[in-house]
Amino acid sequence: MALIRYTKPTLTRKDMDAVLQTMVDEKIGPGEKRREFLKLFAAYVGKKDGIALRNFYDVIRYSLLALPLSQGDVVAMSVLSPKVYELAVRDVGFKCYFTDTDDFGLPKAEDVRNGLAEGVKALMIYEPLGAMARTSEEYRELGIPLIEDVSESLGSVFGELRAGSIGDIVISSFEEDGIISTAGGAIAVSDRTEMVDSLKSQGEKVRKYSDLPDMNASLGIVQLMKMEQTIQRRNEIFKAYMQSLMKGEGRSFLSNNINFASNGYTFPVIIETRVDEALEFAKKYGIEARRNFTTSVGSRYLDKIDRFPNAIPALSRCISFPLYPFLKSTDVDNIEKVLRHIG
Repeated sequence: MALIRYTKPTLTRKDMDAVLQTMVDEKIGPGEKRREFLKLFAAYVGKKDGIALRNFYDVIRYSLLALPLSQGDVVAMSVLSPKVYELAVRDVGFKCYFTDTDDFGLPKAEDVRNGLAEGVKALMIYEPLGAMARTSEEYRELGIPLIEDVSESLGSVFGELRAGSIGDIVISSFEEDGIISTAGGAIAVSDRTEMVDSLKSQGEKVRKYSDLPDMNASLGIVQLMKMEQTIQRRNEIFKAYMQSLMKGEGRSFLSNNINFASNGYTFPVIIETRVDEALEFAKKYGIEARRNFTTSVGSRYLDKIDRFPNAIPALSRCISFPLYPFLKSTDVDNIEKVLRHIG
């Protein structure tokens, strides 16, 4: 039995042809394709302009530096956030404040509000595994700048709200496992002129070595233009998985609210059994499932259930199953069988 891979880039012949064309045009470095991809992405998330760079770490750093903060100021983030957030925050001279998560897997607004008295001046909103906020009001009412990371939520919708609608600055990575993959690279965009200007001014002297190459951007352009078709297929599989899961004892990490439409980034499940046993059970059926949040800032706080009661179950007992458009119907059926018996 061939193993059903956990993830597979959504690359088609058309994507490959786009890369080949940049090579034929002998324009593989940063240029017009980078600008086109940046423009398309900004429009997709409702922003004006920004930067497209070769790595996510630089995008996070430049986004932090674009905020009206001073050395020593505090930036809040949930404990589910990736460690690269903490690294970037500390590297630019700011401090971290960790929050629990709400019922949707996002930073708990009440915790952030409590942190205002401890110097919190900005919030990074990590939207994990396709999750997104139910409303923007609770974050806007905090009165602090917001950086929204849509790397895993791009294309998700909650009622009238789309991923990317909340942040003053919206960031996204485009790694191999992304909804959009440019084989690496990242973007930061904003609709606030002062922030766009600051983003563009950061790293100006090393722009030649940091801008996203056209060869990578060409991949992003093709995938972004077929985004709705990709999301529709992912969401169809997501719904099928959810129906199967509800027949068993596992519970979804993501909201089952009728107004929530997942982008199908993956299918995360909170289990009650031991994680290694659940992963082995999936493997027996030829399925490569994976544990989530192993590189989160909260991986060192697993004993702090009193401080992070909502996040700890996700940190300790969340695993995800393969979900991507190239899955065969027999693969989907096989995964559904496992979801009905996972617990």
